[in-house]
Amino acid sequence: QVQVAESGGGLVQPGGSLRLSCAVSVSIFGVYKMDWYRQAPGKQRELVAAITSGGYTNYGDSVKGRFTISRDNGKNMAYLQMNSLKPEDTAVYYCHCLGTWGQGTQVTVSS
Repeated sequence: QVQVAESGGGLVQPGGSLRLSCAVSVSIFGVYKMDWYRQAPGKQRELVAAITSGGYTNYGDSVKGRFTISRDNGKNMAYLQMNSLKPEDTAVYYCHCLGTWGQGTQVTVSS
């Protein structure tokens, strides 16, 4: 059974940075796509970023130019580097891989 676990969330001031990590319990070699989503209170879950096995990436409009998704197939990991954070980035961030969701990690951007 595939397990996905996020880490790296926390409280950060506006303009700050965080790096989220996603650990997958099985090999991700050949896994076509891995995604990061987020869900803020009272809002629907939305796509933040996605990366394919070939390294193609796409981002939600609200995070383009600020967030960077990456993956390390050798470590079965995906990452989300978040820079220039804004209060509206506050949400629970989820990693999605092989049809499995992690438990999420809370990111709070506040002064």
